[in-house]
Amino acid sequence: MNVLDASEISLRDINTTLQNAANTRRNEAYEIVNPRGSHAIAVGLDGPISVTIKGSTGYYCAGMNKDASVTVEGSAGPGVAENMMSGVVTIEGDASQYAGATGHGGLLNIKGNASSRCGISMKGIDIVVHGNIGHMSAFMAQKGNLVVLGDAGDALGDSLYEAQLFVRGSVKSLGADCVEKEVRPEHLELLADLLKQAGADASPQEFRRYGSARELYNFNIDHAGEY
Repeated sequence: MNVLDASEISLRDINTTLQNAANTRRNEAYEIVNPRGSHAIAVGLDGPISVTIKGSTGYYCAGMNKDASVTVEGSAGPGVAENMMSGVVTIEGDASQYAGATGHGGLLNIKGNASSRCGISMKGIDIVVHGNIGHMSAFMAQKGNLVVLGDAGDALGDSLYEAQLFVRGSVKSLGADCVEKEVRPEHLELLADLLKQAGADASPQEFRRYGSARELYNFNIDHAGEY
């Protein structure tokens, strides 16, 4: 285990070390101690590297992640795993707003709660939240899956495209063009796989599915008030 102490090493040097290690593609393991809520830590990793952050982080932790496995043993600030491409990012605590924003792939696994706009404009990422999510989550979500074991706040899935939303608890309200849909066998299979990957203790049969009604794809004067 390679240990990087954020109280002794600059954030720039930590990220450079991690990025260089990821580029070697040797699947090395690193541990970051004393993160002290640092912003943009473990960003831009482009290779099979394992990083464990021993504490909470600031905004944009693990942004643009590709192939790497990043675990935060604490909570994460706004924009964790933003624009993630692949790999796995695990948050042992809570995540602040717009977690997984614009993510293209990989798995973002949030063991606690996520704040507002979770999964905003997601483009293929899978997000599993073991707790609750805040308002405007999955706003304009284009592709991917958002799985919530708890409750969802107001305006879930507002103006979403082809992303699929699965919620086990209650939904305070649905956003424009978001409707409840049938849960078919292929969805139960998908849920079972995602829950297993996330280590979530839940049955696929307990979830409801939400998706786009597809009424806002093209401008229609009859729906002008919803745009």
